[in-house]
Amino acid sequence: MRNPVERIDTTTAHSARVYDYILGGKDHYPVDAEAGDEMCRHWPALPVHMRENRRFMHRAGRYLAREAGIRQFLDIGTGLPTSPNLHEVVQEITPASHVVYVDNDPIVLAHARALLNSSPEGATAYIDADMREPDAITGSASFQELLDLDEPVGLMIIGIMHFIQPPDDRDLVRHLLEPLPSGSFLAMTIGTADFAPEEVGRVAEEYHRQNMPMVLRDHATALSFFDGLDLVGPGLTQVHTWRPEAAQRGVRGSDIAMYGAVARKP
Repeated sequence: MRNPVERIDTTTAHSARVYDYILGGKDHYPVDAEAGDEMCRHWPALPVHMRENRRFMHRAGRYLAREAGIRQFLDIGTGLPTSPNLHEVVQEITPASHVVYVDNDPIVLAHARALLNSSPEGATAYIDADMREPDAITGSASFQELLDLDEPVGLMIIGIMHFIQPPDDRDLVRHLLEPLPSGSFLAMTIGTADFAPEEVGRVAEEYHRQNMPMVLRDHATALSFFDGLDLVGPGLTQVHTWRPEAAQRGVRGSDIAMYGAVARKP
């Protein structure tokens, strides 16, 4: 197998590295910075939007660990390690929690060691796999060793669905949920242009020009991903209004292009 660093294409922008650049990280290349600058020119609120997407993940993880009693998590589309990562969030509440991370980006793989810094009581693993091939995830040794399918699992799909094109998008989510037992949860964010259609539309066009096509969904379409599941209050909302904390005060709805929800599998 090729070294993950050798698989990195530094001549083409990549969504994970653009995300890292816009949020002030260091794991990107000039091509990613150029793409990020152009996107922010189209929509200056993009950094706010991206921060609130990640903060939703933190709050959803805390809810699942603290209130729902979830002790094991499957995080799809992990992205570049940025502290606090999911295992840091949930192991602060329950140190024995297990977290399995999944991503197919070689730069994430190259930095995956940061995702494996588990508490002594818990465990983490990283699977180099694509959400579009769910059998490769559920059939992996890490999935089978770290996740006890006799107990509920928290499935996290954060900030990736806008890169998953229909008509296979719902089937992929269902395929990942299928082996998880009753009482498991899905936490997901879904990109939308409902609140700043012109600006977000221009950002989507820029992603497309950078060979990263994305699909934006309205509320009804986003809600359909949770069919058959029991939504946790307040339901499907913009991510900054889902069980907000002090950090969300003053965030404007027009600056957020992401729905988020947590739902329980009956």
